[in-house]
Amino acid sequence: MTMCSNISRCICALIALSGSVAPLRAELPTIRLDRIQPLGGSAGTSTEIEIVGSDIEEAKSLWTSHAGITASPVEKKDRRFNITVAADVPTGTYDVRLVGRWGVSNPRLFAVTRGLKDAAETEPNNEAPQSQVLAINTVINGVSDGNNDDFFRIALKAGQRIVIDCQSAKLDTPMDANLAVMSLDSKQLASSSDYNGRDPFIAFAAPSDDEYLIRVFDLSYRGGFPYRLLVTDKPYVTSLSPRVVQAGQSVEITALGHNMGPAATRLRTDEITLDALRFPFTAPADVFTQGAFRYFDHPTDHSPLPTAATCTLTGVQVRPPLDDAINAPSLVLTDSPVTLEAEPNDTADKPQKVSLPLAVSGRFDGPRDADWYEIDVPDTGGSYAFNVYCERIKGFADPYIVVVDDQDKRVQELDDFGISTGAFTGNLRDPVGVVSLNGKKKYRVLVQDRYRRGGERYQYVLTVNQARPDFYAAAIHSQNPGPGALTVWRGGAIYLDVIIHQLEGYNGPITVTAQGLPAGVTAAPAVFRNNNRGVFVLRAADDAADFNGPIKLIATGQRGEEVLRREVRAYTRVSTEANKSSSRPMQEMVIAVRDGAPYRLEWVSDRIEVEAGAKAELKLRLTRRWPDFKNEVNIQPLNFPGNFKMPNGAFKGGDTEITLPIEVQKGAQPGEYTLAVFGQGQVPFNKDAASKDRPNTLVTLPSAPVSIVVKAAAK
Repeated sequence: MTMCSNISRCICALIALSGSVAPLRAELPTIRLDRIQPLGGSAGTSTEIEIVGSDIEEAKSLWTSHAGITASPVEKKDRRFNITVAADVPTGTYDVRLVGRWGVSNPRLFAVTRGLKDAAETEPNNEAPQSQVLAINTVINGVSDGNNDDFFRIALKAGQRIVIDCQSAKLDTPMDANLAVMSLDSKQLASSSDYNGRDPFIAFAAPSDDEYLIRVFDLSYRGGFPYRLLVTDKPYVTSLSPRVVQAGQSVEITALGHNMGPAATRLRTDEITLDALRFPFTAPADVFTQGAFRYFDHPTDHSPLPTAATCTLTGVQVRPPLDDAINAPSLVLTDSPVTLEAEPNDTADKPQKVSLPLAVSGRFDGPRDADWYEIDVPDTGGSYAFNVYCERIKGFADPYIVVVDDQDKRVQELDDFGISTGAFTGNLRDPVGVVSLNGKKKYRVLVQDRYRRGGERYQYVLTVNQARPDFYAAAIHSQNPGPGALTVWRGGAIYLDVIIHQLEGYNGPITVTAQGLPAGVTAAPAVFRNNNRGVFVLRAADDAADFNGPIKLIATGQRGEEVLRREVRAYTRVSTEANKSSSRPMQEMVIAVRDGAPYRLEWVSDRIEVEAGAKAELKLRLTRRWPDFKNEVNIQPLNFPGNFKMPNGAFKGGDTEITLPIEVQKGAQPGEYTLAVFGQGQVPFNKDAASKDRPNTLVTLPSAPVSIVVKAAAK
């Protein structure tokens, strides 16, 4: 008997022992877009793309985040669309979603270039003699080969400078690309791997008139991953100086990069030159007031965790006024005067003297560079917020801060910062914190890379100001294990995870509301109090119409008499791999309404009052919307704050209401809190509504929210 036969018999025996159990599936269908190929196109052209995903039945259109990018299905070609990019669409990356029977999918990135010609990779090109010939200012849309390389060949003149940028991880694919430039006799002249996040980059100057080979491969030689290979002599911006600008002020910015045009000056002369181009810039005041971040290119190449690069940054991306310039580095916006770091400030006895409030644009110039600053604290002293922006502006360092007093005693050290929870990956290497400083005293501040590295890419911004409580808010759809659609089932609900970074001592309530909801979709305001995570529930009425479209979430708080109004930044899961968490920003949050939820959970009373340290009872109502759904529904708390305790419950048999006890801890801060629970039930379901075979499907749905008003305990 074969091993397979033995295994089959064991499985059959287990099924027999377990009795007659209906097969289980996981959740109702949720449309998911796993990949688009190719990953981009040129402005003014059309590109045929292929899509790969799941639950993509009746997917006849794409939703894009720019009105100038439109799509239509290709006739008689399944899973293919023509994407047309209008001539005036700016260079950048844009979200593309698939619209189908089961909603609007998660986004994937589509890159738009200008002044470059797109070309498809041509196989076979796995060996140098088979290399594909390409011209300068070409974008190759390629796919990695399992256990193989992709070779390309280009002719250059002596001294000619080009940029070779391989974009893959930047555009939502798992490829870990490697890049090399070689002579025709296979001598390696330049190589790169993890330069922009996981993506490689080479700035190359041809040593002689000749042809050169470009080699692309995945680090683990995995196949099937798309990439875009840019080979260009167009202006390519690598960084800006300064990296911080006072909001509302007009300043001169220096763009650093390659092939920056005749107006640029040569900053450095060696085998590879770096150009510097100065241009005027006015920092928008409204972006700072809103605590927002505006971008052209999704910041997905900063590090392996692009969420961390954006979720606590107030700023803008900036391009110099050059035709077809590639890349738009980020600038930090501040309301303080800006200072440039001035060497020598490498030792504690020679610090750079600066004034508070402080915003300094600095750089670790070389290995072992240490930057010291001396500050005089005003008479009143108090709590001061220290913030280093490095990873958030694509700096390469892992900085830390040490604060010492005038007696050389260490006051405090600050290091990594950020929240990672569930699918949201917001930890970063930038130090953030509040330090108590005494009035009328001098302090010195050390900023240094943890590994003593330095160079052109090791820029940072240091800000020090009297602590002003504030916050950043973000939202991500976490109900599915992978990238998922934000589909509200008619008659049911869906929830978003809300993550809040409370900064500089903020501990007041934050209220999240929705704007732009379609008719029939509602969302009660959600109040979060002294907690960094909560849920926001969207509900669709029984008669809500089908819908596809963007919504906005706004978070409102208070600092004294000042109202703080912040956009809730939208994020999406990226990885489709089980147990792997990664996320990135989206340009907009798009929801869909479809039919229909098998059940609905609502509170009999959606608002109660309870004293801190006391218990209360909540009544939850179950409405079964599908006649053949008879199974029990299990109830669990959904991301409750630590001061609230509720046991699990269940609707059994014909239950339509159950009572759930809730306990409020003694230390709970008085005020309003918004809570929700979720239900899980085995629901008979088949995508084919006419089929008699309806296997059980585990369906998870949130309840409507309930407001708990906590009152101070009676004395």
